[in-house]
Amino acid sequence: MQVATLSTPTAAPVLAATRLRKGNSSSAHGAPRLIADAVATARRASATGTLTVRADSAYYNHDVVAAARRAGARFSLTARMDPAVTAAITRIDEDAWVDIRYPNAIWDEQEGRWVSDAQVAQISYTAFTSRKKAEHVTARLIVRRVKRLNPKAARAGQEELFAAYRYHGVFTDSPLSMLQAEASHRDHAIVEQVIADLKSGPLAHAPSGSFSANGAWTVLAAVTFNLTRAVGVLASTFHARARPATIRDELIKIPARIANRARRLHLHLPTNWPWQNAWQGMFTHAYAPA
Repeated sequence: MQVATLSTPTAAPVLAATRLRKGNSSSAHGAPRLIADAVATARRASATGTLTVRADSAYYNHDVVAAARRAGARFSLTARMDPAVTAAITRIDEDAWVDIRYPNAIWDEQEGRWVSDAQVAQISYTAFTSRKKAEHVTARLIVRRVKRLNPKAARAGQEELFAAYRYHGVFTDSPLSMLQAEASHRDHAIVEQVIADLKSGPLAHAPSGSFSANGAWTVLAAVTFNLTRAVGVLASTFHARARPATIRDELIKIPARIANRARRLHLHLPTNWPWQNAWQGMFTHAYAPA
């Protein structure tokens, strides 16, 4: 299954597109259509800013880049460490590397910089050169390197440059600065949390041996996920970014009692319930006059 999420730096992700695939397909199979659907959904949802398609190395191919550009979006893809990318990294000047905020980094007040075991640099790079020239793509290759805790763990035969560091490349045409673009790309891992939330909820078990039935179930799971997110946004600032499981436990699966009195339904909420104000805020917004 493939999923595409839509998120901003200040908002929790929602599902913009899903795709259930038959058989043992490659990770990037059907990605161009998924990208087109996700970007179109984002535009219909009034996303007017710059849209960037972020993905891991399984989606590092020309078709994904072309689909993002056709849809009017930028791309930010983890580059596979093939010989061409490796050669480009070796051409980066040693003075070009910049320390970044990373686990265990220390801010040096006097020098005004991070003292870190991770650094970032960039270089212009042309990808997909095995294709015809019109399909070559030139953009930035932003590289993060992290010191190896055990240099001896490097593969035999690697030169010193790659023995001392682990390298992670990002191929992107993002308009952000180098450090912003690199940090933004790392945030694409948010999709892994969304997949985990889906697996802990409606996608824990596919309901049928029928592909069509499971496809319909996947669509319903996506709708449920997004409605759960909407409930959180309407309830409170805390729930707007809470995990779906938290929203279900605190706002949906509530031990309330329904009473019928004078031909009117009354909902009796738990006494001293800590999430009463959040739930009532959500209820008021949901049933506000149009």
